[in-house]
Amino acid sequence: MANNESWDKIFLDYNIHNHDFDLSPFEITAEQIKRSCQNFTSVNQKEVRVLCKQDTREDRPDVFISNDLFLLPIKNGKYVIVKGEGYVNIQPITSPTTTYISRLNFELETSEIGDSEMQHLDFAYASSLIRTFMQDESLVLTIRGRKYTPEFNFNVGNHQIQVKSVQTEVDAGYEGRDKIVLIEAKNSTTNNTIIRQLFYPFKQWKSYTNKDVYLLFFEKRNNIYNIWQYGFDDENNYNSIQLIQSESFIISR
Repeated sequence: MANNESWDKIFLDYNIHNHDFDLSPFEITAEQIKRSCQNFTSVNQKEVRVLCKQDTREDRPDVFISNDLFLLPIKNGKYVIVKGEGYVNIQPITSPTTTYISRLNFELETSEIGDSEMQHLDFAYASSLIRTFMQDESLVLTIRGRKYTPEFNFNVGNHQIQVKSVQTEVDAGYEGRDKIVLIEAKNSTTNNTIIRQLFYPFKQWKSYTNKDVYLLFFEKRNNIYNIWQYGFDDENNYNSIQLIQSESFIISR
């Protein structure tokens, strides 16, 4: 990782190696990170946003990997370094691929332009694949883009984490008569992802609605549309994430 040197210096500057992570997470601010890395010349070595983007296990710097640590934002400009499992495996879908007949009675020519995760997700929705997977014809697109969380608490291992006003982003959110469906979409093969990308929006929207909140992880690999549904056995436990169902589709137009 290009930011190994930066995080090694941060750990040294703030004596993080001697922190007892079994007792508590270690709090660190964006200002502290900036101060520690101010003399680096590369953007990848000094930009807080880059240094704190650790979306997969492999994205973590070596000092995190070797000490079983991961990073969570808890407030705008504030983070905690936590010991434990911060990621969930995206299991390969082994069931036969289903051929899904699009509900559209015309061809979406614009869906062929480009190769972004958003356009693939939009095409899956326009074809009614998302509605079919969730068995809910009432779902309509109502949520997209960045929003800030309300205050909420949750547990990671034996530690309670308090979050307030952290920026979240879902690739799409759909509301139906009795449910909310939130989607994290990727455009390449993903073996694991940080649980936060599913958990924070889940907690956020649970606080805004009395409807049930469902979580989908979506990927298009070649011409295959893959959907995983996740849930939390305990909505206050970060590590209670469970795979509920998964299926792969070819959309026939």
